[in-house]
Amino acid sequence: MTHYRKALSAFAATVLIATATYGASAQDKAAGAADAANDPAKVLATVNGETITQGEVDQASNDLDPQFSRLPDEQRRLAALAALIDIKALATQGKAEKLDQTDAFKQRMAFLNDRALHNEYFKKEIVDKITDADVHARYDKEIAATPPKNEIRARHILVKTKEEAEAIIKKLDGGAKFEDLAKESSTDGSAAQGGDLGYFGQGQMVPEFEKAAFALEPGSYTKEPVKTQFGFHVIKLEDKRTQQPPAFDQVKDQVRSVIMRERYVDLVKKLRDGLKVTYADPATEKAMKQANGEGEAAPAGEAPKQ
Repeated sequence: MTHYRKALSAFAATVLIATATYGASAQDKAAGAADAANDPAKVLATVNGETITQGEVDQASNDLDPQFSRLPDEQRRLAALAALIDIKALATQGKAEKLDQTDAFKQRMAFLNDRALHNEYFKKEIVDKITDADVHARYDKEIAATPPKNEIRARHILVKTKEEAEAIIKKLDGGAKFEDLAKESSTDGSAAQGGDLGYFGQGQMVPEFEKAAFALEPGSYTKEPVKTQFGFHVIKLEDKRTQQPPAFDQVKDQVRSVIMRERYVDLVKKLRDGLKVTYADPATEKAMKQANGEGEAAPAGEAPKQ
C-alpha cells in the first residue's frame, strides 16, 4: 500500500468532533449552562465603547497563537480576551493615524476577505459534504485495489566480526536458543527482546538483510553470517504472512483528507474554467498555462479551521 500511504499525506484538512454522553436530565442541565456560557452574542468586555463578545473570543481562540489550544478552557478564554483587548488597543491607534486608509492596507484587507470567503466556500461545498459513508467507501476501494504483499517476522543477532557470527551459528546448531544468544551477544537495540524485529515488508530493511531473511523458511536461521553496513547478522525467521492493511480507524482522517484534496481540485478546475484570466507578462502567461495544463490546482488559502 505504498502508493496509498503516500496519497494519504496529500492534503491535511480534517474535522475532529468530540462528544460526551451523560444521563438525560444531567445532559439537559449541562447543555443549558453551556448555551448560556457560550452565547456568541454575550458581551464580555467593552473597549472605548466597542464590545467584545463571546463569539469574537471563540474566533480568537481558534485563529490566534496555537499555544492557546494547550491551555485549560477558562485560561484559554481569558488569554483570548486579553489578546483581543491588545489588538483593539493597537487597532484604535492605527485608525487614529489613518493607517486603514493606505493603499497597502486596503490591498491586504481585500486579500484577507477573499481568503476568508475561499475558506468558507471550501467548508460549505467540500468539508461539510463528506460523509462517513464516503470515507468508508474510499477506504474499501483503496484496500481492494492494493495487491497483496508478503511480510515476515524475524529475529537477528548483530555482532562486529564474521568470526563472532560463525561462533553463534555453531551454538545454534548445538541446540542453543536463539533468543538467549541474542540477549547475550547482539549489539543491536532489539537484543533485550531476543532480537525480535517484529513484522516487516520488502523495502524496509537493507538489501542484504532483506534478501537473506525472505529466503528463509519459518523456524530456520541463516547458516552463514550475513554482512551489511552494520556488521554481521545471524537471522532467524519466525513467521510469514500476507501484509495486513491499516485498520479503518487508523487512517480514516487521512482518507478524508484525500477526498477533500480531490474534490478541491475538481471544484477549482470547474470554477477556473468560468474565469476570464489575462496576464500582463507573456512569460508569466506561458508558465501558468504550462503549470495548469498538466499539474493539479494547489489550494490557494488555508483550510477552514473547525
